[in-house]
Amino acid sequence: MNVNVTLRVDENLKKEAETLFSELGLNLTSAFNIFLRQSVRERQIPFRVTKNVPNAATLAAIEASEKGEELYGPYDSVSDLMEALNAED
Repeated sequence: MNVNVTLRVDENLKKEAETLFSELGLNLTSAFNIFLRQSVRERQIPFRVTKNVPNAATLAAIEASEKGEELYGPYDSVSDLMEALNAED
């Protein structure tokens, strides 16, 4: 016997997920059922869930690099790189 389940999901996330699952030959219901079956089979969430979020300094560095800012180098040798890394600002 099947039952209906109602979920609240961000609209954009739902659209992206439906696109991905469609490319995989699935619909949202099939993908959700796969997730539930695998969870029950493994008796856990079937993928790693972490709070591994970059800190503020790392996020700032990522943003700067994406803008092409605060980039250093290229260096001609490892010793040139090490000298630059060890230099006092």
